[in-house]
Amino acid sequence: MKRLAIAILLAALTGPAYASGSHAGGHDEKLAVGEPGDKAKATQTIRVTMKETEDGRMLFQPAVIKVRKGQTVKIALRNAGQTDHEFVLDREDKILEHKAVMAKFPEMEHADANSIRLAAGESGEIVWKFTNDGEFKFACLIPGHYEAGMHGDVSVAAN
Repeated sequence: MKRLAIAILLAALTGPAYASGSHAGGHDEKLAVGEPGDKAKATQTIRVTMKETEDGRMLFQPAVIKVRKGQTVKIALRNAGQTDHEFVLDREDKILEHKAVMAKFPEMEHADANSIRLAAGESGEIVWKFTNDGEFKFACLIPGHYEAGMHGDVSVAAN
């Protein structure tokens, strides 16, 4: 309940920073990177592992995803690490905005279709339709994880 109250308060106080959506109620407008997809229409499954390394790095494997405009994919995520990790998909500027907010509210939980948070050992998925071509990002925005290397690139090619 406390987390929900914080998310609602944060959304109310930072309206313009959340043009791409609020954590309490999903996205108010379509994201540049696309929209939630229909699992039955997924043409590809991309398996992504989240983990830490012995030298303190945190990473996604693979760190680059390539898809086609209009394609619906299932991103199957597995946290093989020892700590919580998340996967947030968006434009780079929105990722960096969101990262700044997460630094202030590290316990914030996401309720958006373009993100998922997984505890150590958990698996989950995001089904996504890439409606626009271009270059996008995915990242773990738990404080310190992005800086430790936990981010990657999504390249969406025009048909």
